[in-house]
Amino acid sequence: MIRDDRLPRDAQSILELAARSMFDLFANASEGMMLVDRDARVVWINDQYRRFLPALGFEREEDFVGHPVSRVVQNTQMHQVLATGKPILIDLLTNKAGTFVVSRIPLRDDAGEVIGVLGIVLFDHPETTLQPLISKFARLEQDLSDARRELASQRRTKYTFASFVGSSAAALEVKRQARRAAQSGSPVLLLGETGTGKELLAHAIHAASPRAGRPFVSVNMAAVPDTLLEAEFFGVAPGAYTGADKKGRDGKFKLADGGTLFLDELGDMPMSVQVKLLRALQEGEIEPLGSNKLVHFDVRVVAATSRDLQQMVRDGSFREDLYYRLNVLPIRVPPLRERQDDIALLIEALCEDIAARGGGAQLELTADAQALLAAQAWRGNIRELRNVLEQLALRSDTHHIAGAQVGLVLQEAGLPALAPAAAVRAPQRAALGDALRPLPEQIAELEHRAIAQALTHTGGNRTAAAKLLGISRASLYDRLTAMGFVSDIQTVD
Repeated sequence: MIRDDRLPRDAQSILELAARSMFDLFANASEGMMLVDRDARVVWINDQYRRFLPALGFEREEDFVGHPVSRVVQNTQMHQVLATGKPILIDLLTNKAGTFVVSRIPLRDDAGEVIGVLGIVLFDHPETTLQPLISKFARLEQDLSDARRELASQRRTKYTFASFVGSSAAALEVKRQARRAAQSGSPVLLLGETGTGKELLAHAIHAASPRAGRPFVSVNMAAVPDTLLEAEFFGVAPGAYTGADKKGRDGKFKLADGGTLFLDELGDMPMSVQVKLLRALQEGEIEPLGSNKLVHFDVRVVAATSRDLQQMVRDGSFREDLYYRLNVLPIRVPPLRERQDDIALLIEALCEDIAARGGGAQLELTADAQALLAAQAWRGNIRELRNVLEQLALRSDTHHIAGAQVGLVLQEAGLPALAPAAAVRAPQRAALGDALRPLPEQIAELEHRAIAQALTHTGGNRTAAAKLLGISRASLYDRLTAMGFVSDIQTVD
């Protein structure tokens, strides 16, 4: 093996050789070099740099060298490197002479003190020499911009109060309460059965509030495993545990900062998370998993549940202090059976939406078909009504839907089809108007509806239904026989 004795063996000599070689490389390969002293004055430029002087507005070198660099070179950052002692290895500089890729390196004396800065013009006309890199950077910037727009669109509300269809007294009252709640910053608690539109109202409250331009973030307690709820709420610090994201992850409180946090299915929240949620709401700050740093936030909380929170408090399965913290502006969302006057409007709106999503023709229901739907108790409320309409849209070869088709779908769904009598009288009702209908007819319809609701509530058990109605089982059977529906009703004794 041949050994070259010209190469140094000690570290200091190697560094000096490398520095001299790097300087020679930059001096020959760069487009220009400049040196400023500790007072940020230009003390030297090489031959390549001199060609920029006319474009910078200087005819003679002495008009440039010896002057403060900030006066002779626009947008320079040489003084920043002098102040911090930290290099700026790659930067874009634009001035009268053009746009350049530059590097700025601090120079130190033997004591380590910064005594000057070496500026190197690596490339001129980067739009051509660095076109592949610039193009890639531009694509990354565009992708990032698109991702931010998509995320922003996902955090915006989907519904307004106009989306809550209904003109009945019950619907108007709940919208009135929700509009008043929107102008407050206090927590809102939406109470009601499943499928009544609580999430829609949460969106509408945010959209009508002063926070409308900020994020709307929702958490479904029933959809997130108990072990992950804390991380979902409060976020995770970088490398908090094995397998955690090295960059960390923001929680819902951080994502909703300045906006609204919607807590859906509140009654399904485990007790361990209830304690930490209460503290976060009281203090206005959270502590991400694996972090000792408190993060402040500003969110307005809207919660919703279909469960009886008061009973859960009595049972000890929901914290009383958290209940009172959230139950500041309670709004009861009425079930569909209390909004019978809205069913026709809801059918029309739902059919229109189903047609728009499916690309087909909008369903048109006959009077007897609508009467059948109006007679149901709808335990699943609007969600159940939509399900039946979607089934009709998928199973029918025509967009004209008659009562027989509705009755078949209801029967297969286990719902008692108890409204033909009302359907037969629909033309009379339209001609006379509800206020002018004969009293016996109105009483019969009321009785009809009460029986339907009782049978639906008891799953078709006639004995239990009769008990709910306060009549004997025989009387109930007689009424069903008179109506002609005994053979059509699936009942359980």
